[in-house]
Amino acid sequence: MPYLVHTAHAQFVGLWVGVIGWSLTIVSIGLVQWRIWAVSDVSVITSGFAWVGIWRTCFYSHVLVMSEYEVMYCQKIHLSDPFTPSEIAAAQPMMMLAVILGLLGNSSVIYGLRNIYFGLDMQRPITLAFSIGGGLFILTGVCSFIPLFWNLYSVVTNQTIDFPPNFHMPPAPVEQYVGPGIAVGIFASILVVGSGMVFLSYKFPEGLRRKVQPTCLEDINTGLGENGMTLSLRSTPTGSRGKTGCYGVDNPGFFRGRTAETNFQV
Repeated sequence: MPYLVHTAHAQFVGLWVGVIGWSLTIVSIGLVQWRIWAVSDVSVITSGFAWVGIWRTCFYSHVLVMSEYEVMYCQKIHLSDPFTPSEIAAAQPMMMLAVILGLLGNSSVIYGLRNIYFGLDMQRPITLAFSIGGGLFILTGVCSFIPLFWNLYSVVTNQTIDFPPNFHMPPAPVEQYVGPGIAVGIFASILVVGSGMVFLSYKFPEGLRRKVQPTCLEDINTGLGENGMTLSLRSTPTGSRGKTGCYGVDNPGFFRGRTAETNFQV
């Protein structure tokens, strides 16, 4: 059985890198600090800063108090809301799709590594699992890169959002800053894409593959033939004349010559 564990050290590290990147992608989705708005009116937003995420907006206020958040006031952003900007509307489904693709990619590469570490040395399941997993990891990174950089562009260009009155958000911020949500998401996407490239670069070692299958000569060496009888290398089983098998094909001319020699001696 070929020993393949030493050929997959990079893939083992790539698995952990992919898991970390996928986990950080989930963390970035839950963070509300994608875009940080600095506001001048602190009569309602008493902290002077508001956070805009892809699911909700929040800010600290001693005027508007919600019991579930204590002094933090939050409002949810829905995909169907008319004020939802395009970058946030695209981020909600694409980031969730990235999580699903990352989960499938992890499952695929774990299956490939299982075959290697458990000594299942068939080439096709291993290379196919790594190829599918690597491709899914790269798709995960692409699905998260698009909304992350789109929101990053909105921060850099200081684009505003027309929030409804119940959000108590100003029509435009004084300044905008890139929040931890975007930074963590970009870092996670880099890890996931790098992990995918590691798995796509895996090459099954052709020299370690079993190329010679066991033959029936191994049975002869054990002293047992096809019928469980003791045989030697110079003997052929009874009734095997003209039969193709481990012993080859009998030569009819040899047997005719032996028969003629026997008759002559008689």
